[in-house]
Amino acid sequence: MFQIPCCVAKGMTIKEKTERKFAEVTIDKLLKYIDKDPQGNIIKLLDIVEKLLGGIFPKKNLDSIREVIEKGEGVYYDFAMNILNQTDRGVLKKMLLAMGLGAGVHGTKAVRTNRDKYKCNIPFLILMDPTSACNRKCKGCWAAEYGHKENLTFEEMSSVVSQAKELGTHLFMFTGGEPTLRKNDIIRLCEENPDCAFLTYTNGTLVDRAFCDELKRVGNMALAISIEGSKETTDDRRGEGMYQQALESMKLLKENGLLFGMSVCYTSANIEQVTSDEFMDKMIDCGVKFGLYFNYMPVGKDAPVELIPNPDQREYMYKWVRKTRNNKTGKPLFIMDFQGDGEYVGGCIAGGRNYFHINAAGDMEPCVFIHFSDSNIREKTLLEGLRSPLFMAYRHDQPFNDNHLRPCPMLENPDCLRNIISQTGAKSTNLECAESAEQLCSKCDKFAREWAPRAEEIWKNNKHPNPKTQYYRDTPEGKAEFAAKNAKAE
Repeated sequence: MFQIPCCVAKGMTIKEKTERKFAEVTIDKLLKYIDKDPQGNIIKLLDIVEKLLGGIFPKKNLDSIREVIEKGEGVYYDFAMNILNQTDRGVLKKMLLAMGLGAGVHGTKAVRTNRDKYKCNIPFLILMDPTSACNRKCKGCWAAEYGHKENLTFEEMSSVVSQAKELGTHLFMFTGGEPTLRKNDIIRLCEENPDCAFLTYTNGTLVDRAFCDELKRVGNMALAISIEGSKETTDDRRGEGMYQQALESMKLLKENGLLFGMSVCYTSANIEQVTSDEFMDKMIDCGVKFGLYFNYMPVGKDAPVELIPNPDQREYMYKWVRKTRNNKTGKPLFIMDFQGDGEYVGGCIAGGRNYFHINAAGDMEPCVFIHFSDSNIREKTLLEGLRSPLFMAYRHDQPFNDNHLRPCPMLENPDCLRNIISQTGAKSTNLECAESAEQLCSKCDKFAREWAPRAEEIWKNNKHPNPKTQYYRDTPEGKAEFAAKNAKAE
Protein backbone atom coordinates (compact mmCIF):
# COMPACT_ATOMS: atom_id res chain seq x y z
CA MET A 1 0.00 0.00 0.00
CA PHE A 2 1.21 3.51 -0.86
CA GLN A 3 1.71 5.44 2.36
CA ILE A 4 0.83 9.10 2.75
CA PRO A 5 4.13 11.02 2.78
CA CYS A 6 5.17 12.52 6.10
CA CYS A 7 7.58 15.06 4.62
CA VAL A 8 4.98 17.78 4.06
CA ALA A 9 5.67 20.63 6.50
CA LYS A 10 2.95 21.21 9.08
CA GLY A 11 4.21 24.60 10.27
CA MET A 12 4.42 28.02 8.74
CA THR A 13 7.49 29.46 7.04
CA ILE A 14 9.59 32.09 8.82
CA LYS A 15 8.12 34.74 6.52
CA GLU A 16 4.57 33.62 7.31
CA LYS A 17 5.28 33.64 11.05
CA THR A 18 6.69 37.17 10.80
CA GLU A 19 3.65 38.41 8.85
CA ARG A 20 1.33 36.77 11.35
CA LYS A 21 3.10 38.36 14.32
CA PHE A 22 2.88 41.81 12.75
CA ALA A 23 -0.81 41.36 11.93
CA GLU A 24 -1.51 39.98 15.42
CA VAL A 25 0.05 42.98 17.19
CA THR A 26 -1.79 45.44 14.95
CA ILE A 27 -5.16 43.72 15.36
CA ASP A 28 -4.63 43.57 19.14
CA LYS A 29 -4.13 47.33 19.27
CA LEU A 30 -7.22 48.04 17.19
CA LEU A 31 -9.44 45.64 19.14
CA LYS A 32 -8.23 47.09 22.43
CA TYR A 33 -9.52 50.55 21.57
CA ILE A 34 -12.26 49.65 19.09
CA ASP A 35 -15.11 50.35 21.51
CA LYS A 36 -14.05 54.01 21.69
CA ASP A 37 -14.55 54.48 17.96
CA PRO A 38 -16.09 51.36 16.35
CA GLN A 39 -16.61 52.89 12.90
CA GLY A 40 -13.18 54.47 12.67
CA ASN A 41 -11.34 51.41 13.90
CA ILE A 42 -13.24 49.04 11.64
CA ILE A 43 -12.17 51.23 8.71
CA LYS A 44 -8.57 50.99 9.96
CA LEU A 45 -8.96 47.23 10.23
CA LEU A 46 -10.15 47.12 6.62
CA ASP A 47 -7.11 49.15 5.59
CA ILE A 48 -4.86 46.54 7.22
CA VAL A 49 -6.76 43.72 5.54
CA GLU A 50 -6.39 45.42 2.16
CA LYS A 51 -2.61 45.75 2.64
CA LEU A 52 -2.33 42.12 3.71
CA LEU A 53 -4.33 40.92 0.71
CA GLY A 54 -2.05 42.80 -1.66
CA GLY A 55 -4.62 43.14 -4.44
CA ILE A 56 -5.65 39.47 -4.44
CA PHE A 57 -9.34 40.37 -4.26
CA PRO A 58 -11.17 43.20 -6.09
CA LYS A 59 -10.73 46.58 -4.38
CA LYS A 60 -14.39 47.42 -5.02
CA ASN A 61 -15.48 44.68 -2.59
CA LEU A 62 -13.58 46.27 0.29
CA ASP A 63 -14.72 49.72 -0.77
CA SER A 64 -18.34 48.55 -0.57
CA ILE A 65 -17.78 47.39 3.01
CA ARG A 66 -16.13 50.72 3.86
CA GLU A 67 -19.11 52.60 2.46
CA VAL A 68 -21.53 50.62 4.63
CA ILE A 69 -19.48 51.23 7.79
CA GLU A 70 -18.97 54.93 7.07
CA LYS A 71 -22.70 55.47 6.56
CA GLY A 72 -23.46 53.65 9.82
CA GLU A 73 -26.76 52.26 8.60
CA GLY A 74 -28.26 49.24 6.89
CA VAL A 75 -28.36 45.57 7.80
CA TYR A 76 -24.66 45.00 7.05
CA TYR A 77 -23.71 47.76 9.46
CA ASP A 78 -25.90 46.02 12.07
CA PHE A 79 -24.29 42.72 11.10
CA ALA A 80 -20.79 44.12 11.63
CA MET A 81 -21.75 45.63 14.97
CA ASN A 82 -23.34 42.36 16.11
CA ILE A 83 -20.12 40.47 15.36
CA LEU A 84 -18.05 43.12 17.11
CA ASN A 85 -20.25 43.33 20.21
CA GLN A 86 -21.09 39.65 20.62
CA THR A 87 -17.82 37.92 19.71
CA ASP A 88 -14.97 37.24 22.12
CA ARG A 89 -12.06 39.44 21.03
CA GLY A 90 -9.56 36.58 21.16
CA VAL A 91 -11.78 34.48 18.91
CA LEU A 92 -12.27 37.42 16.55
CA LYS A 93 -8.52 38.01 16.28
CA LYS A 94 -7.65 34.36 15.68
CA MET A 95 -10.38 33.96 13.07
CA LEU A 96 -9.27 37.13 11.28
CA LEU A 97 -5.70 35.81 11.19
CA ALA A 98 -6.79 32.38 9.93
CA MET A 99 -9.27 33.65 7.33
CA GLY A 100 -7.50 36.80 6.23
CA LEU A 101 -3.81 35.93 6.41
CA GLY A 102 -3.79 32.13 6.23
CA ALA A 103 -6.60 31.44 3.76
CA GLY A 104 -6.89 34.84 2.10
CA VAL A 105 -3.27 35.80 1.48
CA HIS A 106 -1.04 32.73 1.66
CA GLY A 107 -3.73 30.30 0.57
CA THR A 108 -5.08 32.14 -2.44
CA LYS A 109 -1.64 32.79 -3.93
CA ALA A 110 -0.57 29.15 -3.55
CA VAL A 111 -3.85 27.74 -4.88
CA ARG A 112 -3.64 29.84 -8.04
CA THR A 113 0.03 29.01 -8.57
CA ASN A 114 -0.50 25.28 -8.09
CA ARG A 115 -3.49 25.14 -10.42
CA ASP A 116 -1.23 26.34 -13.20
CA LYS A 117 1.70 24.19 -12.07
CA TYR A 118 -0.14 20.87 -11.78
CA LYS A 119 -2.81 21.45 -14.45
CA CYS A 120 -5.62 20.26 -12.21
CA ASN A 121 -8.22 21.62 -9.80
CA ILE A 122 -6.80 22.79 -6.45
CA PRO A 123 -9.49 23.60 -3.88
CA PHE A 124 -9.83 26.48 -1.44
CA LEU A 125 -11.79 24.20 0.89
CA ILE A 126 -11.85 20.53 1.92
CA LEU A 127 -14.70 18.75 3.70
CA MET A 128 -13.84 15.76 5.90
CA ASP A 129 -15.91 13.21 7.83
CA PRO A 130 -14.00 12.35 11.02
CA THR A 131 -16.54 9.58 11.63
CA SER A 132 -19.53 7.89 10.05
CA ALA A 133 -21.10 7.61 13.48
CA CYS A 134 -24.09 9.76 14.36
CA ASN A 135 -26.31 9.95 17.42
CA ARG A 136 -29.41 10.94 15.42
CA LYS A 137 -31.34 9.58 12.43
CA CYS A 138 -32.73 12.42 10.31
CA LYS A 139 -35.14 11.86 7.45
CA GLY A 140 -33.41 11.96 4.08
CA CYS A 141 -29.90 11.89 5.56
CA TRP A 142 -27.62 9.19 4.17
CA ALA A 143 -25.24 9.42 7.15
CA ALA A 144 -27.82 7.83 9.42
CA GLU A 145 -27.56 4.64 7.35
CA TYR A 146 -23.79 4.33 7.74
CA GLY A 147 -23.61 3.32 11.38
CA HIS A 148 -20.41 3.45 13.44
CA LYS A 149 -18.25 1.51 11.00
CA GLU A 150 -15.77 4.06 9.67
CA ASN A 151 -13.42 6.66 11.15
CA LEU A 152 -10.49 8.73 9.95
CA THR A 153 -7.61 8.55 12.41
CA PHE A 154 -6.18 11.77 13.80
CA GLU A 155 -2.97 11.09 11.88
CA GLU A 156 -4.90 10.76 8.61
CA MET A 157 -6.77 14.03 9.17
CA SER A 158 -3.56 15.78 10.16
CA SER A 159 -1.87 14.52 7.01
CA VAL A 160 -4.77 15.81 4.90
CA VAL A 161 -4.42 19.27 6.46
CA SER A 162 -0.63 19.30 6.00
CA GLN A 163 -0.79 18.17 2.38
CA ALA A 164 -3.60 20.61 1.66
CA LYS A 165 -1.69 23.55 3.13
CA GLU A 166 1.24 22.71 0.89
CA LEU A 167 -1.13 23.10 -2.07
CA GLY A 168 -2.62 26.31 -0.67
CA THR A 169 -5.83 25.05 0.97
CA HIS A 170 -6.40 26.65 4.39
CA LEU A 171 -10.14 26.15 4.89
CA PHE A 172 -11.60 22.92 6.28
CA MET A 173 -15.09 21.77 7.21
CA PHE A 174 -16.03 18.73 9.26
CA THR A 175 -19.14 16.83 8.27
CA GLY A 176 -20.34 13.34 9.07
CA GLY A 177 -21.76 11.50 10.85
CA GLU A 178 -21.69 13.78 13.84
CA PRO A 179 -18.20 15.35 13.89
CA THR A 180 -18.32 16.38 17.55
CA LEU A 181 -18.15 12.71 18.51
CA ARG A 182 -14.47 13.35 17.66
CA LYS A 183 -14.33 16.78 19.32
CA ASN A 184 -10.92 16.21 20.96
CA ASP A 185 -9.28 15.40 17.64
CA ILE A 186 -10.81 18.31 15.74
CA ILE A 187 -9.82 20.73 18.50
CA ARG A 188 -6.27 19.38 18.27
CA LEU A 189 -6.24 19.99 14.51
CA CYS A 190 -7.32 23.58 15.10
CA GLU A 191 -4.63 24.03 17.73
CA GLU A 192 -1.85 22.66 15.54
CA ASN A 193 -2.91 24.73 12.49
CA PRO A 194 -3.64 28.31 13.63
CA ASP A 195 -3.15 29.51 10.05
CA CYS A 196 -6.27 27.57 8.98
CA ALA A 197 -9.95 28.21 9.56
CA PHE A 198 -12.27 25.34 10.46
CA LEU A 199 -16.05 24.87 10.57
CA THR A 200 -17.99 21.97 12.01
CA TYR A 201 -21.52 21.03 10.97
CA THR A 202 -23.23 19.66 14.06
CA ASN A 203 -26.62 18.78 15.51
CA GLY A 204 -25.48 20.56 18.68
CA THR A 205 -26.21 17.71 21.06
CA LEU A 206 -22.61 17.53 22.30
CA VAL A 207 -22.04 21.26 22.74
CA ASP A 208 -21.28 21.87 26.42
CA ARG A 209 -19.32 24.40 28.48
CA ALA A 210 -16.09 22.41 28.30
CA PHE A 211 -16.31 22.30 24.50
CA CYS A 212 -17.05 26.04 24.41
CA ASP A 213 -13.93 26.66 26.52
CA GLU A 214 -11.86 24.73 23.98
CA LEU A 215 -13.43 26.55 21.03
CA LYS A 216 -12.59 29.85 22.69
CA ARG A 217 -9.03 28.72 23.39
CA VAL A 218 -8.20 27.74 19.80
CA GLY A 219 -10.34 30.49 18.28
CA ASN A 220 -10.18 29.32 14.66
CA MET A 221 -13.25 27.10 14.46
CA ALA A 222 -16.91 28.04 14.05
CA LEU A 223 -19.95 25.78 14.33
CA ALA A 224 -22.97 25.49 12.04
CA ILE A 225 -25.94 24.17 14.03
CA SER A 226 -28.46 22.10 12.06
CA ILE A 227 -32.01 23.41 12.32
CA GLU A 228 -35.04 23.17 10.04
CA GLY A 229 -37.25 26.17 10.82
CA SER A 230 -39.98 25.76 13.40
CA LYS A 231 -40.13 23.28 16.28
CA GLU A 232 -42.54 21.16 14.27
CA THR A 233 -40.49 20.99 11.06
CA THR A 234 -37.19 20.51 12.90
CA ASP A 235 -38.44 17.76 15.19
CA ASP A 236 -40.31 16.06 12.35
CA ARG A 237 -37.09 15.62 10.35
CA ARG A 238 -34.48 15.44 13.12
CA GLY A 239 -36.34 13.83 16.00
CA GLU A 240 -38.28 14.91 19.09
CA GLY A 241 -36.57 17.62 21.12
CA MET A 242 -33.97 18.57 18.49
CA TYR A 243 -35.32 22.09 17.99
CA GLN A 244 -34.98 22.88 21.67
CA GLN A 245 -31.56 21.25 21.75
CA ALA A 246 -30.41 23.51 18.90
CA LEU A 247 -31.63 26.61 20.75
CA GLU A 248 -29.87 25.56 23.96
CA SER A 249 -26.61 25.00 22.07
CA MET A 250 -26.90 28.41 20.44
CA LYS A 251 -27.52 30.04 23.81
CA LEU A 252 -24.36 28.50 25.22
CA LEU A 253 -22.28 29.50 22.19
CA LYS A 254 -23.58 33.07 22.34
CA GLU A 255 -22.87 33.35 26.07
CA ASN A 256 -19.27 32.35 25.37
CA GLY A 257 -18.78 34.88 22.58
CA LEU A 258 -18.23 32.24 19.91
CA LEU A 259 -18.80 32.58 16.17
CA PHE A 260 -21.50 30.25 14.90
CA GLY A 261 -24.19 29.94 12.30
CA MET A 262 -26.93 27.59 11.19
CA SER A 263 -27.03 24.81 8.64
CA VAL A 264 -30.40 24.46 6.90
CA CYS A 265 -31.49 21.77 4.48
CA TYR A 266 -34.48 23.21 2.66
CA THR A 267 -37.02 20.76 1.31
CA SER A 268 -40.41 20.88 -0.34
CA ALA A 269 -41.90 20.42 3.14
CA ASN A 270 -40.09 23.12 5.16
CA ILE A 271 -39.16 25.89 2.74
CA GLU A 272 -41.73 28.35 4.12
CA GLN A 273 -40.64 27.79 7.71
CA VAL A 274 -36.87 28.13 7.09
CA THR A 275 -37.32 31.41 5.23
CA SER A 276 -39.96 33.07 7.42
CA ASP A 277 -39.27 36.39 9.13
CA GLU A 278 -40.19 34.76 12.43
CA PHE A 279 -37.52 32.09 12.02
CA MET A 280 -34.85 34.48 10.81
CA ASP A 281 -35.46 36.98 13.61
CA LYS A 282 -35.36 34.15 16.15
CA MET A 283 -32.01 32.96 14.82
CA ILE A 284 -30.55 36.49 14.93
CA ASP A 285 -31.71 36.85 18.53
CA CYS A 286 -29.99 33.52 19.29
CA GLY A 287 -26.69 34.91 17.99
CA VAL A 288 -26.53 33.25 14.55
CA LYS A 289 -24.13 35.12 12.25
CA PHE A 290 -24.48 33.09 9.05
CA GLY A 291 -26.86 30.66 7.43
CA LEU A 292 -25.67 27.89 5.09
CA TYR A 293 -28.66 26.71 3.05
CA PHE A 294 -28.60 23.41 1.16
CA ASN A 295 -31.08 22.20 -1.42
CA TYR A 296 -32.26 18.71 -0.42
CA MET A 297 -30.58 16.01 -2.52
CA PRO A 298 -32.12 12.52 -2.93
CA VAL A 299 -28.97 10.61 -1.95
CA GLY A 300 -29.27 7.07 -0.60
CA LYS A 301 -31.51 4.09 -1.30
CA ASP A 302 -34.43 5.30 0.84
CA ALA A 303 -34.17 9.03 0.12
CA PRO A 304 -37.68 10.42 -0.50
CA VAL A 305 -37.73 12.10 -3.91
CA GLU A 306 -40.78 14.15 -3.01
CA LEU A 307 -38.66 16.30 -0.67
CA ILE A 308 -36.83 17.89 -3.63
CA PRO A 309 -38.07 21.52 -3.84
CA ASN A 310 -40.18 22.07 -6.96
CA PRO A 311 -39.46 24.77 -9.58
CA ASP A 312 -41.76 27.29 -7.91
CA GLN A 313 -39.91 26.78 -4.64
CA ARG A 314 -36.49 27.06 -6.29
CA GLU A 315 -37.49 30.36 -7.88
CA TYR A 316 -38.80 31.53 -4.52
CA MET A 317 -35.45 30.67 -2.91
CA TYR A 318 -33.58 32.54 -5.65
CA LYS A 319 -35.54 35.72 -4.92
CA TRP A 320 -35.61 35.27 -1.13
CA VAL A 321 -31.84 34.91 -0.80
CA ARG A 322 -31.22 38.10 -2.76
CA LYS A 323 -33.82 40.01 -0.77
CA THR A 324 -32.37 38.72 2.50
CA ARG A 325 -28.82 39.76 1.53
CA ASN A 326 -29.88 43.23 0.42
CA ASN A 327 -28.50 45.99 2.68
CA LYS A 328 -31.88 47.73 2.80
CA THR A 329 -34.39 44.87 2.73
CA GLY A 330 -32.39 42.08 4.33
CA LYS A 331 -31.46 40.69 7.71
CA PRO A 332 -28.24 41.23 9.72
CA LEU A 333 -26.71 37.84 9.04
CA PHE A 334 -25.04 36.39 5.95
CA ILE A 335 -26.94 33.80 3.91
CA MET A 336 -25.49 31.42 1.33
CA ASP A 337 -27.53 29.07 -0.84
CA PHE A 338 -25.16 26.52 -2.32
CA GLN A 339 -27.54 25.66 -5.15
CA GLY A 340 -28.94 29.08 -5.93
CA ASP A 341 -25.65 30.98 -5.67
CA GLY A 342 -23.97 29.22 -8.58
CA GLU A 343 -23.87 32.47 -10.55
CA TYR A 344 -21.48 33.98 -7.98
CA VAL A 345 -18.96 31.15 -8.20
CA GLY A 346 -19.19 30.08 -11.82
CA GLY A 347 -21.45 27.04 -11.41
CA CYS A 348 -20.48 23.75 -9.78
CA ILE A 349 -17.63 24.21 -7.27
CA ALA A 350 -17.09 20.49 -6.64
CA GLY A 351 -14.44 18.12 -7.96
CA GLY A 352 -11.73 20.26 -6.38
CA ARG A 353 -12.56 23.41 -8.36
CA ASN A 354 -13.31 25.07 -5.04
CA TYR A 355 -13.86 22.06 -2.78
CA PHE A 356 -14.13 18.27 -2.48
CA HIS A 357 -15.10 15.75 0.19
CA ILE A 358 -13.29 12.96 2.05
CA ASN A 359 -15.59 10.42 3.68
CA ALA A 360 -14.91 8.51 6.89
CA ALA A 361 -13.42 5.60 4.91
CA GLY A 362 -10.86 7.91 3.28
CA ASP A 363 -12.51 8.04 -0.15
CA MET A 364 -11.97 11.28 -2.06
CA GLU A 365 -15.39 12.23 -3.45
CA PRO A 366 -15.97 15.17 -5.82
CA CYS A 367 -18.92 16.39 -3.75
CA VAL A 368 -20.46 15.73 -0.36
CA PHE A 369 -23.65 14.71 -2.20
CA ILE A 370 -22.03 12.57 -4.91
CA HIS A 371 -20.71 9.36 -3.40
CA PHE A 372 -18.37 8.07 -6.08
CA SER A 373 -14.59 7.84 -6.02
CA ASP A 374 -11.50 6.45 -7.71
CA SER A 375 -9.02 7.56 -5.01
CA ASN A 376 -8.50 7.02 -1.30
CA ILE A 377 -6.21 9.03 0.99
CA ARG A 378 -4.86 5.75 2.40
CA GLU A 379 -3.53 4.86 -1.03
CA LYS A 380 -2.83 8.19 -2.73
CA THR A 381 -1.69 11.70 -1.89
CA LEU A 382 -4.23 14.50 -2.25
CA LEU A 383 -2.50 15.70 -5.39
CA GLU A 384 -2.64 12.24 -6.94
CA GLY A 385 -6.36 12.11 -6.16
CA LEU A 386 -6.95 15.55 -7.65
CA ARG A 387 -5.25 14.34 -10.83
CA SER A 388 -7.23 11.09 -10.99
CA PRO A 389 -9.62 10.40 -13.91
CA LEU A 390 -12.72 11.32 -11.87
CA PHE A 391 -11.44 14.70 -10.68
CA MET A 392 -9.89 15.50 -14.05
CA ALA A 393 -13.24 14.73 -15.71
CA TYR A 394 -14.86 17.30 -13.42
CA ARG A 395 -12.20 19.83 -14.36
CA HIS A 396 -12.61 19.10 -18.05
CA ASP A 397 -16.42 19.35 -18.06
CA GLN A 398 -17.02 22.33 -15.75
CA PRO A 399 -19.20 24.30 -15.98
CA PHE A 400 -21.81 21.64 -16.53
CA ASN A 401 -24.20 24.31 -17.77
CA ASP A 402 -23.56 27.90 -18.84
CA ASN A 403 -26.74 28.80 -16.99
CA HIS A 404 -25.36 28.83 -13.46
CA LEU A 405 -28.85 28.44 -12.01
CA ARG A 406 -28.41 24.85 -13.21
CA PRO A 407 -24.95 24.14 -11.76
CA CYS A 408 -25.04 20.54 -10.52
CA PRO A 409 -24.05 17.52 -12.67
CA MET A 410 -26.51 15.45 -10.64
CA LEU A 411 -29.61 17.48 -9.74
CA GLU A 412 -29.94 19.78 -12.76
CA ASN A 413 -27.79 17.96 -15.36
CA PRO A 414 -28.04 14.25 -14.45
CA ASP A 415 -26.73 13.07 -17.82
CA CYS A 416 -23.44 14.82 -17.03
CA LEU A 417 -22.87 12.68 -13.96
CA ARG A 418 -23.95 9.55 -15.79
CA ASN A 419 -21.30 10.26 -18.44
CA ILE A 420 -18.54 11.06 -15.95
CA ILE A 421 -19.04 7.87 -13.95
CA SER A 422 -19.29 5.81 -17.13
CA GLN A 423 -16.12 7.33 -18.59
CA THR A 424 -13.99 7.14 -15.43
CA GLY A 425 -15.24 3.90 -13.90
CA ALA A 426 -15.52 5.55 -10.48
CA LYS A 427 -17.10 3.27 -7.89
CA SER A 428 -19.96 3.94 -5.49
CA THR A 429 -18.68 4.96 -2.06
CA ASN A 430 -22.01 4.85 -0.29
CA LEU A 431 -20.84 3.26 2.95
CA GLU A 432 -24.02 1.32 3.58
CA CYS A 433 -25.38 0.24 0.20
CA ALA A 434 -23.86 0.85 -3.23
CA GLU A 435 -25.92 3.20 -5.41
CA SER A 436 -25.21 3.31 -9.13
CA ALA A 437 -25.07 6.55 -11.06
CA GLU A 438 -28.23 5.50 -12.87
CA GLN A 439 -30.09 4.87 -9.61
CA LEU A 440 -29.02 8.25 -8.26
CA CYS A 441 -29.53 10.29 -11.41
CA SER A 442 -32.90 8.76 -12.25
CA LYS A 443 -34.24 10.37 -9.07
CA CYS A 444 -33.23 13.77 -10.46
CA ASP A 445 -34.45 13.47 -14.06
CA LYS A 446 -37.97 14.79 -13.42
CA PHE A 447 -36.82 17.85 -11.49
CA ALA A 448 -34.10 18.60 -14.07
CA ARG A 449 -36.66 18.61 -16.89
CA GLU A 450 -39.12 20.78 -14.98
CA TRP A 451 -36.55 23.28 -13.70
CA ALA A 452 -34.73 23.83 -17.02
CA PRO A 453 -37.27 26.16 -18.72
CA ARG A 454 -37.84 28.12 -15.49
CA ALA A 455 -34.13 28.54 -14.93
CA GLU A 456 -33.67 29.75 -18.51
CA GLU A 457 -36.42 32.32 -18.07
CA ILE A 458 -34.88 33.66 -14.83
CA TRP A 459 -31.39 33.67 -16.35
CA LYS A 460 -32.46 35.68 -19.39
CA ASN A 461 -34.48 38.23 -17.46
CA ASN A 462 -32.00 39.09 -14.70
CA LYS A 463 -28.53 40.58 -14.49
CA HIS A 464 -25.84 38.25 -13.21
CA PRO A 465 -22.40 38.78 -11.67
CA ASN A 466 -19.25 37.89 -13.57
CA PRO A 467 -17.11 35.80 -11.20
CA LYS A 468 -14.24 35.82 -13.73
CA THR A 469 -13.77 32.09 -13.32
CA GLN A 470 -11.22 30.35 -15.52
CA TYR A 471 -12.34 26.90 -16.63
CA TYR A 472 -10.26 24.26 -18.37
CA ARG A 473 -11.81 25.36 -21.67
CA ASP A 474 -10.23 28.81 -21.12
CA THR A 475 -6.68 27.46 -20.69
CA PRO A 476 -4.32 27.24 -23.69
CA GLU A 477 -4.58 23.45 -23.75
CA GLY A 478 -8.36 23.59 -23.37
CA LYS A 479 -8.78 26.09 -26.18
CA ALA A 480 -6.66 23.90 -28.45
CA GLU A 481 -8.64 20.77 -27.58
CA PHE A 482 -12.05 22.33 -28.13
CA ALA A 483 -10.93 24.07 -31.31
CA ALA A 484 -9.77 20.73 -32.70
CA LYS A 485 -13.08 19.11 -31.77
CA ASN A 486 -15.07 21.90 -33.42
CA ALA A 487 -12.96 21.69 -36.54
CA LYS A 488 -13.46 17.93 -36.72
CA ALA A 489 -17.21 18.32 -36.26
CA GLU A 490 -17.36 20.78 -39.14
